[in-house]
Amino acid sequence: MPQSQPELFGKEIEKNRRVFTVSEITQDIKIVLEATFGEVWIEGEVSNFQPHVSGHFYFSLKDDAALLPAVMFARANKEVKFKLENGIKILCFGKISSYAPHGKYQIIVERIEPKGIGSLALALEQLKKRLEKEGLFALEHKRKIPYLPSKIGIVTSGQGAAIKDMLKVVGSRFKDVHIILDSVRVQGEGAKEEIAQGIEDLNRYNKTLDAGEKIEVLIVGRGGGSIEDLWAFNEEVVARAIYNSEIPVVSAVGHERDWTIADLVSDVRAATPSVAAEMVIPKKEELQEKLSGLCLELRSALLDTSKNLKEELDGLRHRFALGLENVVRLSASELESTRKKLALLNPALSIQQHKNKVLDMARQIQVSMQHFLSLRGAEFRQAAEQLGNLSPLNILARGYSITFKMPQGEIIKEAAGLHSGDIIKSRLHNGEIISEVKEIM
Repeated sequence: MPQSQPELFGKEIEKNRRVFTVSEITQDIKIVLEATFGEVWIEGEVSNFQPHVSGHFYFSLKDDAALLPAVMFARANKEVKFKLENGIKILCFGKISSYAPHGKYQIIVERIEPKGIGSLALALEQLKKRLEKEGLFALEHKRKIPYLPSKIGIVTSGQGAAIKDMLKVVGSRFKDVHIILDSVRVQGEGAKEEIAQGIEDLNRYNKTLDAGEKIEVLIVGRGGGSIEDLWAFNEEVVARAIYNSEIPVVSAVGHERDWTIADLVSDVRAATPSVAAEMVIPKKEELQEKLSGLCLELRSALLDTSKNLKEELDGLRHRFALGLENVVRLSASELESTRKKLALLNPALSIQQHKNKVLDMARQIQVSMQHFLSLRGAEFRQAAEQLGNLSPLNILARGYSITFKMPQGEIIKEAAGLHSGDIIKSRLHNGEIISEVKEIM
């Protein structure tokens, strides 16, 4: 009886045990695992990151004690704004799944967020560092904005408030400025490509124009908005289009507090679109004031130069007169000395020798006088020519005129001093014109 118990016990165990195949157990584990966890958020550090040619992301999430394989398929990772790389801490949302054929479990990631910083902010910082390293923000690449350009290119939305503000500013300053607008989308899908293409199109068009007709400056921007609204101006394709532009670029994105990659790459950053227009086109009143100041400086310089030249000319005249008197006095003295010697040396030969000597001296004196007169005359003519070049009459000959208020004859410096109906006289190079003021601009 005791000998039969082990046999009966072994048969009982063999009768009740459940034997699984490998496929069955891995499938059951998959079902239990996915049913237990479902969708979860998991925090970890990226490790073993491997982007696949198909567009899928393969990597691992790890902490101090464990490692979890992860996969993010191409359809999901298109929305990731920042660059996934080893070492950064992230939050992943997805489903825990088991790959039954290999008996391995992993997380299938649907969303990724950087730990401690927004995805847009992280993407912005990553792009900033990369472009700065390449030299796209370098000061030596910045160009000066031309003063008072006659033709301006603008890349922005044709329906937005930004273009209206810029046209209003330009129109209030100089109405004859030529504006070329390339209307583009400034937010949403396709905006970055259109902005970059707009910059490239205006540069390409500029190459077809003659030198005097070219676009001199580009304004690229839009009105204010959230960081998502402005994001097209943080895209690499836009940054490189600005950097490669042969036309100087003024960025005008958002409000004063908003900074984008476009601002860092452009030649000049304006706080708003309106400020960009003000930077490019100065006020007509400021130009008139500056021109009046320059005219006053020019008049003062002409008077000073004329006075100095007159004093120099008077000095030359005085020195010329003194030199002539000295030559005459010297010649008379030598002739008198010779006459006395002749009187003492009466012999005919001596007389003839001295006569010849006198003739030689006379010729030398004549040559010296002619040379002296020629030098002094050249100096005199040069001084007179310089004085003539600076004469107000010669200035009038180059197309300028001087206008007087009648009947007092006061020189008119500003239009503000005139009234409709006033009589004015304009002095030209040849003749004068009497006019009546019809309108003050």
